Amino acid sequence: MAREINKPDVIAELEAAFTMYEQALIDNDVKIMNLLFWSAPETVRYGIADIQYGGEAIYEWRAPAPPVSIYRQLHRTVITTFGIDFGTVSTEFSNDVEKSVCGRQMQTWVRVGSKTDLANGWKIVAAHVSLTQST
Repeated sequence: MAREINKPDVIAELEAAFTMYEQALIDNDVKIMNLLFWSAPETVRYGIADIQYGGEAIYEWRAPAPPVSIYRQLHRTVITTFGIDFGTVSTEFSNDVEKSVCGRQMQTWVRVGSKTDLANGWKIVAAHVSLTQST
């Protein structure tokens, strides 16, 4: 099993999907963000002050949600893949405006689509975002 963890080509695919999602956050591209979440009742998103169960609830929440800061910066991003169809992305984030706050974001990604789909079929099936005071 060890050789199936963090295969370079799978890490590269998931990193590209995650980068696409992050750029959509900065651009407030709701369509791309929605396309990168699995459209299923089992999908869960725990936000800073909100919770959504199911793809439809995430899409309904996302439409009027304010965009993230254009100054968003990622720190200590860790991508781990298991096999060719499952992985996690954990990162911390901050922005130049609110230096006293540190955000944390974890996503579980699964390839539920085809490699010819957007992001090679990778979709977020679970996400958690939280804030803490910087130390």
